[in-house]
Amino acid sequence: MSRQYPLLRVLVCALLLCGYSAIGVGADKENGARGALIGKDGAPMVLVPTGEFLYGNEKRRLSLPAFYMDKFEVTTKRYAVFMEATKRAAPDRWSEVNQMRDGDRPVIGVNWYEADAYCRYFGKRLPTVQEWDKAARGADGRKYPWGNEEPTSQHANFGKCCDWKGYTSLVPAESYEAGKSPYGIYNMFGNVSEWTSSDGANGSKVLRGGSWLDFVAGLMWDEAAPRLRFITHGFRCAQDAR
Repeated sequence: MSRQYPLLRVLVCALLLCGYSAIGVGADKENGARGALIGKDGAPMVLVPTGEFLYGNEKRRLSLPAFYMDKFEVTTKRYAVFMEATKRAAPDRWSEVNQMRDGDRPVIGVNWYEADAYCRYFGKRLPTVQEWDKAARGADGRKYPWGNEEPTSQHANFGKCCDWKGYTSLVPAESYEAGKSPYGIYNMFGNVSEWTSSDGANGSKVLRGGSWLDFVAGLMWDEAAPRLRFITHGFRCAQDAR
C-alpha cells in the first residue's frame, strides 16, 4: 500500500496544477475582457464598461453595453497598411504625408465610407455617437474629457483657424496626456473631428470632437455628407466587448 502513495501524490499534484492552470487561463481572459485589447490592426483599444452615463448637454441618463474604443486616432501609418492590403485610393492630401515625420499623426481626408471600410476590414466598426460621448466624457456628464476646466494648449490641439500647414498642423495621436478621457483615451477633443456611425440630418453623418481648426464652440458636434473628404476629418474605431 505504501508503494501506491507516491503515485497518489503525483496524481493529486497533477490535478492541483491543472486546476491552477485552468484558473490562470480564466483569469487572463477575464482580465483581458476588463482592460486593454490590441485590435487586428495593431492599435491598442480601451474597455468602456457597461453602465449608465449622462449623455449630451441635456445630461440624459442612458445605458450602454461594454465596448472597446481605439485609444488613439487611426494614424497615417496604420492607414497605409490598409491601403496596401485593399488597394484603395489614397485620401485627400496623401501626397503631403511624410511617413518618417507623420506616421504617428492621424490620417485626414478620408470620407465616412473609407473610415467605415477601414474599421470593418479589421473586425471593428465606427462608434455610435452615444458610444463616442461616453468614451470621451465618462459617466459623470463632465464638459470635457479631462473635466470641466476650459481647454488650454495643455489639453488639446485646437483653435488654429485657418492656416493648414500640412500634416504638421496635426499632433501625434499619443499627444496631450492632460487631455485624456476618464478611460485613458487620447485626443477626443481637437486634432481631428471623428466620424461616427450615427446619422445626422438630410443624409449626413455625425462627427464628434472637433479639430485643430476649430475653436471651443465648434468642438463637440458636426455633421457632413458621408462622401465629403476634408482636412479636419479623421476617425477611430470601436469594437464590441465579448
